[in-house]
Amino acid sequence: MANIKWDSKSYTSNFSFVYEYGQEVMDLLDSKPGMTVVDLGCGNGHLTKLLSDKGMEVIGIDESEEMLVLARKSYPQIRFICADATSFTVGKKVDAIFSNAVFHWIDNQDDLIRNIVEQLKEGGQLVCEFGGYGNTELIHATLEKEFHKRGLQYSRNFYFPTIGEYTSRLEAHGLQVKYATLFDRPTKQVGEDGLANWIRMFNMLPFQGLEKVVQEHIIQCAVDELRPMLYKEGNWYADYVRIRIKAVK
Repeated sequence: MANIKWDSKSYTSNFSFVYEYGQEVMDLLDSKPGMTVVDLGCGNGHLTKLLSDKGMEVIGIDESEEMLVLARKSYPQIRFICADATSFTVGKKVDAIFSNAVFHWIDNQDDLIRNIVEQLKEGGQLVCEFGGYGNTELIHATLEKEFHKRGLQYSRNFYFPTIGEYTSRLEAHGLQVKYATLFDRPTKQVGEDGLANWIRMFNMLPFQGLEKVVQEHIIQCAVDELRPMLYKEGNWYADYVRIRIKAVK
């Protein structure tokens, strides 16, 4: 089960880098026209459409009905299903499961991987990218410090593994890892409020239960402290680290 709720309108307008970078991940797929692919955590369907354009039968899966409303409106010719990543099924085994910027939001990784293996044909591919070890650590460490100053507990609601940790996990469930890399990717944000908006989009769970004025004060203090590190040549950057993997059943 994913541990985040989405603002689909803001996601599409201000955070297009999520699916734009996902196009690079597609290159790891051994794709053939007619093969069946699940886009797991498809969001607004942009990458699902690109996979479909390659001649594959693609099914988009996402737990956010808000995102799927947008996906179905934009790409009515594609099948989209609202389902949990740890328990989805499409009624048949598939040739590949593709996922971009999703797995770090999943609470139960073993259930996720177990279900992926269950849905794949023998020889089927898993191709994915998500947050790896150290992802946005500057942002989270700064927010954590601001919380502690106020006597508040800062919860980290995500999973950013090392290569060794995650590839071992995949192998334990019967997947053979063919490719894995961990790399820094400082990621430009939109506008002068880019970092604050990033926090409001991707990291509001730790703020639950706090008054709005307290939330905004913490965000502003964190932004001020991070400016020397993450504001460069008139642009905000998030200190992303990504893990990219290809594995075969």
